[in-house]
Amino acid sequence: MNTREIKRLMPPSTIGIVGGGQLGRMMAYDAKRMGYNVIVLDPKANAPAGQVSNKQITADFSDLAALRELAAESDVLTYEFEHIDVELLSVLETEGYAIYPSARTLRMIQNKYVQKSALQKAGIPVPNFYSVGSLEELGEIFDKLGGKMVLKSCTGGYDGKGNAIIKDRSQLEDAYNMLSNYELMAEEFVDYIKEVSIIVGKNHEGIVYYPVAENTHHDSILIHSVIPAEVTKETEEKIREAARKVVEEINDYGLFCIEFFVDSKGHVLVNEIAPRPHNSGHYSIEGCITSQFEQIIRIITGMPLGRTQLRMPCTMYNLLGSDDVDGDYYIDGLENILGMEDCHFHLYGKADTKPLKKIGHITALGETPEQAALKAKEALYSIRVKSRGGNVSE
Repeated sequence: MNTREIKRLMPPSTIGIVGGGQLGRMMAYDAKRMGYNVIVLDPKANAPAGQVSNKQITADFSDLAALRELAAESDVLTYEFEHIDVELLSVLETEGYAIYPSARTLRMIQNKYVQKSALQKAGIPVPNFYSVGSLEELGEIFDKLGGKMVLKSCTGGYDGKGNAIIKDRSQLEDAYNMLSNYELMAEEFVDYIKEVSIIVGKNHEGIVYYPVAENTHHDSILIHSVIPAEVTKETEEKIREAARKVVEEINDYGLFCIEFFVDSKGHVLVNEIAPRPHNSGHYSIEGCITSQFEQIIRIITGMPLGRTQLRMPCTMYNLLGSDDVDGDYYIDGLENILGMEDCHFHLYGKADTKPLKKIGHITALGETPEQAALKAKEALYSIRVKSRGGNVSE
């Protein structure tokens, strides 16, 4: 195991975040509350995280000079998404800058085929998968997987982008042509009954596990999460054991979200890993003793791990851009949510919206998971995303 210690950084040390989106914004909130300075790097001026940080460096993620500027002005670096040039992060590490999780970890996780291969080699349950080199080979794999599979780009995909579900031979050529600019892998189509995830935090002192979240997706976009997940104790133990093996295989420090499929027989299969805070962990802001965002700040500053116990059952709904608004927007009906007990509204500060764009979330707590779910759904339907200035899509 990796036994190196993380340097303990006292406030007001400076944390650098590569990426200025909503995850960086929520990390910055907690870092600032704890007394740290925050600098973010993002190509979009006035990015969500930049709005609440001490400074934003506005530059492309591939700009090594800008990354060096961020590193030179920070005491430690982290990132809020995976699609970064790992070679540039490696350069910064060789120059002595501390980055958590490391470039080595990001390199393994960035490529889904490499990620799944490492997990399989470690004996961690994953769906059957194959590298795809040609359309002819894809057809052979389609037969091998029983005429149903998911074609994935090995790098770059998120929120369903870079994936194609194939259930008929006639779909093979179009799916292959759509993704053929990428390295490809084919994965068995898992006939799951639940999608769940668990957030795990790891430093040199140990590992902490968050409650298992049960997630509902539409077109590969997370719609809502219910916590705790409705799974048996045995299934929960399988999830925690697989998660432990995953972080031990990664052998690094940071916050990791591990997504699983659960089938009708209670088998659990690792779907994907994210080396950062995750959408399905947003509930932890109000729902847990220590949020996932405070946890990553604790980890990278060498502070003790925070407790992760659930305060109350809760449900988180993503607030997505509506079909009829494209551009400037406002939220109508917020007073309805603010009038509900233990219901919490988050808007990310994004300048514009479009259909299915994540612009915020709602978390509701209740005495039971059912009560929390009903309250969160009522809150979601009590507000509207409306166009500001009449910029409405046709």
